[in-house]
Amino acid sequence: MERPARLCGLWALLLCAGGGGAAPTETQPPVTNLSVSVENLCTVIWTWDPPEGASPNCTLRYFSHFDNKQDKKIAPETRRSKEVPLNERICLQVGSQCSTNESDNPSILVEKCTPPPEGDPESAVTELQCVWHNLSYMKCTWLPGRNTSPDTNYTLYYWHSSLEKILQCEDIYREGQHIGCSFALTNLKDSSFEQHSVQIVVKDNAGKIRPSFNIVPLTSHVKPDPPHIKRLFFQNGNLYVQWKNPQNFYSRCLSYQVEVNNSQTETNDIFYVEEAKCQNSEFEGNLEGTICFMVPGILPDTLNTVRIRVRTNKLCYEDDKLWSNWSQAMSIGENTDPTFYISMLLATPVIVAGTIIVLLLYLKRLKIIIFPPIPDPGKIFKEMFGDQNDDTLHWKKYDIYEKQTKEETDSVVLIENLKRNSQ
Repeated sequence: MERPARLCGLWALLLCAGGGGAAPTETQPPVTNLSVSVENLCTVIWTWDPPEGASPNCTLRYFSHFDNKQDKKIAPETRRSKEVPLNERICLQVGSQCSTNESDNPSILVEKCTPPPEGDPESAVTELQCVWHNLSYMKCTWLPGRNTSPDTNYTLYYWHSSLEKILQCEDIYREGQHIGCSFALTNLKDSSFEQHSVQIVVKDNAGKIRPSFNIVPLTSHVKPDPPHIKRLFFQNGNLYVQWKNPQNFYSRCLSYQVEVNNSQTETNDIFYVEEAKCQNSEFEGNLEGTICFMVPGILPDTLNTVRIRVRTNKLCYEDDKLWSNWSQAMSIGENTDPTFYISMLLATPVIVAGTIIVLLLYLKRLKIIIFPPIPDPGKIFKEMFGDQNDDTLHWKKYDIYEKQTKEETDSVVLIENLKRNSQ
């Protein structure tokens, strides 16, 4: 009898424990002293104190999210930060609960927002964009706001995790309607910059325009410098191109585009290269850091001009849209001597002009030669048998008399000469 009694007692304890675990979680009081502050340029920090009168058996966790229930988080810390451009108001809601289960009912949510930016929204600069050039310097450009004076003096401030304080960009310049500024960006604390970003704000010294903020992740908006072509050569009907990548980049982090312009076909062939490698003995012992690519089907007996450009790929960066400028062009092959073609090009107009002038001068003569006139029979018979007046008959008789007199004179002279010769 004693053993069954013990089993009943253990069963009762298990039921009690199970019933206690199934009870609904107690709702805790709300957090207190929720405040917000801004560090650097765009780092917003919310802090709060634990709720008053919380259950001593509760391991407090804090549920928080931003506007529209974005970026939900449950954590034991009484602090939360976010790097965000302060171009509009940012709000955080915080509540307390006793578990990490999101389905549990938190306390009443307490909200705290950043103050809205000061100034006329139409006065803030527009199209604020920044590009990290060759991992060496950052160039930011923008357009003036609609309600701003043309003589507004803009100032750009920037900050990143490797800086001890906020710095001002000194190199302000204008390019047409755009205004820009460039600053050096190389001295990062470590080579892994996936979590790094640069905080930017543009405003004026007089405080008349609304500040404009931007956050530039260092894994995007990266534009490399153009590569440098080292050599070109033909082998086995293929064109081999060797170049050196821009500094500060690993080869695996770049994609390439090779352009070959053939002088004979006058076409530009573009080859997209994701992995540039060549198995060729010609490259043994060359400088370290050079890249090779084989271009098939290129005619060696014509002039071929090669250019290359590069961009970052998504293996190392988030952005792969910004191509570098084209490299300096290099040519290989034989170019046909253009002297003959240039001479013919210059001489052809002269020959054509001369031919036209000759044709104009001798057009009538050529017309007579090609199309001779047909004699008029009526005119011929009229001249032979037509009526003749007295003057015409007189002159014809005179011509006959002159002709006979000349013939008689010539005969006398001839006889006298023969006599003299015989003597």
